[in-house]
Amino acid sequence: MTDPSLSERFATHVAHARYEDLPAEAVAKAKIFILDTFGVGIAGATAAGAAEVGQAAALWGAGEEATVWGRAQRAPAGIAALVNGFQVHCQEFDCLVEAAVLHPMAAVLSAAMAFAERRGGVSGRELILAAAVGVDVACYLGIASNQALRFFRPATAGGFGAAAATGKLAGLDAARIAHAFGLQLAQMSGTMQAHVEASPVLPLQVGMNARAGLQSTDLAAAGLAAPRFSLDGPFGYLPLVEGIYDLKPVYGGLGNRWLIAELAHKPFPAGRATHGAVEAVLTLQAEHGFAAGDVEEMVVAGPPVLKRLCGRPDIPNPTPAYARLCLAYVVAKVLQHGRIGVEHYRGEAELTDPATHAIAARIRTVEDGTTNQSALSPQSVRIRLRNGADLHWACETMLASPARPLTREQHLAKFRRCCEFGEQPLSEPAREGLIEAVDALEELEDVRALAEMLRIP
Repeated sequence: MTDPSLSERFATHVAHARYEDLPAEAVAKAKIFILDTFGVGIAGATAAGAAEVGQAAALWGAGEEATVWGRAQRAPAGIAALVNGFQVHCQEFDCLVEAAVLHPMAAVLSAAMAFAERRGGVSGRELILAAAVGVDVACYLGIASNQALRFFRPATAGGFGAAAATGKLAGLDAARIAHAFGLQLAQMSGTMQAHVEASPVLPLQVGMNARAGLQSTDLAAAGLAAPRFSLDGPFGYLPLVEGIYDLKPVYGGLGNRWLIAELAHKPFPAGRATHGAVEAVLTLQAEHGFAAGDVEEMVVAGPPVLKRLCGRPDIPNPTPAYARLCLAYVVAKVLQHGRIGVEHYRGEAELTDPATHAIAARIRTVEDGTTNQSALSPQSVRIRLRNGADLHWACETMLASPARPLTREQHLAKFRRCCEFGEQPLSEPAREGLIEAVDALEELEDVRALAEMLRIP
């Protein structure tokens, strides 16, 4: 008898997990980041590319099984999962597990909510547990990797998380969940070329894998067989997509280390690697009172991922996707306005503002010699002012990481701000009702009540 494959180990973890197994911290973090994901998904309804995705998706099937967040539209469950997955990730504002270099909730929660609406009767406890096992599967795949991203992990690994979450909600046994992973491998997509070119296809891939995760569960539930070694076989996910990997942290962590407790907020709508520089500017401006025009030069130093993912050169006419992943643009906006918000990527005048780009020309990124290809920190910043002052800032841990979490007030302020960017601003009763419902999510009998509040009437 051969040892179980990684797919089977994951499937056993998913199938056997109980709500009572979750530590209190994992439940608390699940609720925080379910609300956060709803918020950024609502705001994504009016982001660049969302109208085109919604228009095309309307051609792919009629039905009203599930809600499209922040819109009046309802759609078949798979289409809702795709559109919501796109909307959650399309502004670089959704939560992540830094150790995995992965935004898991975009695919996991989009698929889980669509499945729950279609099925009906899914409780808040079931949703929390589904999110927890989905995050585990997606993020343990990321943690196992020992090299820089070759494929876009929020899409590729995120889809396996979506299959785990929906498989749990469907009540599949371990054997069927393992088949769902094999079926997910057959549908997986996620090229980093979309990141290199700053294309809206990047978040679209997340949505596609959210839909695929739901479809994988449906196919497995129908009895379709799939490869047993879909994750660690010679042509499985890890050898094919990640290349160099180590399964020891996976085997040692499953059931003991719930990764949903390690989610981190994105306090700013920009590539996570930019956040050290954003915090540096906000901190140093508060301390020294300088303006954007006072800056002679700013140098941001950090691990290789900083330059690789967000060190792209500033250009005079960026797309929103390019701007969000360009540290020089992001920091220039912060120097100008004292903040960076989703509105700073909307409209040609905002994106092509000559003053922004004149500031961005004085900002550059460099590698600091860190060898860890997945690390986001430490980061250090040096700002030289025109008056000769030389200012320094450094951090070992990024703001909003588990060790430096946002306060509840900061978390709710972000959520409420996001609710203003749906197709219409989410009404105050719906917004505050969502906060109250998610706060008491473990007591909710049917999560369709949440979905109704996510829809614009």
